[in-house]
Amino acid sequence: MPFIPNTDNDRKLMFERIGVKNFSELISNIPDELKFKGDLDLPPSVSELEISKIIQQKAGCNTQTCDTISFLGGGAYDHFIPAAVNFLLSRSEFYTAYTPYQAEVSQGTLQVIYEYQSMIAELMGMEVANASMYDGGSALAEAALMAVSETRKKKILISKSVHPYYRQVVKTYCHGQGIEIELIELDQGITSLASLKSSIDNNVAAVIIEHPNFLGYLEEVFEISSLVHENKALLITSNDPISLGAIEPPGEYDIDIATGEGQCLGNPLNYGGPYLGIFAAKQKYVRKMPGRIAGATTDSQGRRGFVLTFQAREQHIRRAKATSNICTNQALNALAATIYMALMGEKGIQEVASLCLQNSHYLADNIGLLDGYELRFTSPFFKEFVVTTPLPAKQIIDALSEKNIFAGIDLSSFDYGFKNEMLVAVTEKRTKDEMDRFVELLANINLAE
Repeated sequence: MPFIPNTDNDRKLMFERIGVKNFSELISNIPDELKFKGDLDLPPSVSELEISKIIQQKAGCNTQTCDTISFLGGGAYDHFIPAAVNFLLSRSEFYTAYTPYQAEVSQGTLQVIYEYQSMIAELMGMEVANASMYDGGSALAEAALMAVSETRKKKILISKSVHPYYRQVVKTYCHGQGIEIELIELDQGITSLASLKSSIDNNVAAVIIEHPNFLGYLEEVFEISSLVHENKALLITSNDPISLGAIEPPGEYDIDIATGEGQCLGNPLNYGGPYLGIFAAKQKYVRKMPGRIAGATTDSQGRRGFVLTFQAREQHIRRAKATSNICTNQALNALAATIYMALMGEKGIQEVASLCLQNSHYLADNIGLLDGYELRFTSPFFKEFVVTTPLPAKQIIDALSEKNIFAGIDLSSFDYGFKNEMLVAVTEKRTKDEMDRFVELLANINLAE
């Protein structure tokens, strides 16, 4: 636990250097009504040994997925991570320089970025990928800004089937630039083609979908792609990378900008982060892409080397010409993804995807047979699906958490108008015994009530 002591004399010297008398004068520009004037009610001071024990006790109260059976999803998944990922990731040359501002000086770092980009481009079926973004939500938002910059139009259509949190991030990014955001409605858990047809016109910069979507279902991507491009708009998607071992990659249905959340590629859940955002596009848009792009080259002696090919951000060029103000990439998380993809290979990712597909459909079929439970939609799905429950989903989730099972996500807190619906996700880690126990507990809850 790092600790940096500041004595009264230290603070006095800092105030003198800054040119203020005390801390109150330092924050005098903050309005009084915004300053906290109450009592913090802090406990008595304790020693470093004692505070360390207190923090360890509090950390021990956290529930970890290794101690539970998890059916949580919604963008963060309990996938198996080979031991070699963390072993290689923890080498000092990697974890001490995971956000290098001067990546140009490190051939090793540049090669890792280059290998990551190459694997992501192949996985997504796209022509070019960048060195990663902050997470899936910010990658999608950057894609929206890039589409507006490319088309010079200021209207974005985004499907309601896109992750609600991602939609909020997109709106936040677009608000300051006066970009109009319009939602496309759903039909059977997927994007309504009728709603899209009635909303799209030549003033639309881009249409954003998620495939598989937030609710787990597969979009009619080829029909959507045809409709969007007929109207001279760009098509942006957010994808689950693991799903690409079982379904067609974005490049096959003519996606212009493909994004995604890379957590499932060798990164642990970590209570919500840090994760990494995947960002890929067609070659013709490469100069509008945000962030870093590493490339391979040869030096004056013919030796292979790596360089930062593009850095179209405001730190390196004039602000008016910058594509984004993103300053770095999630290099350590991207490294984990690179190691994971290298270890798994094409066949390994296909096997993981196949297991997710089989497990989720096995569980869905068995839940659908229970009295009081029903599969909310009939659309095809990959590894997540929506269940209508006989009780409020929160009650079921709370009850099963006492049995060391994370049952799913209560969808009543999102903007779908659901009341008794639960989002259930199944990965390759779930065994038949675990799924059968889950079904049995759901049945017993139903009978007990």
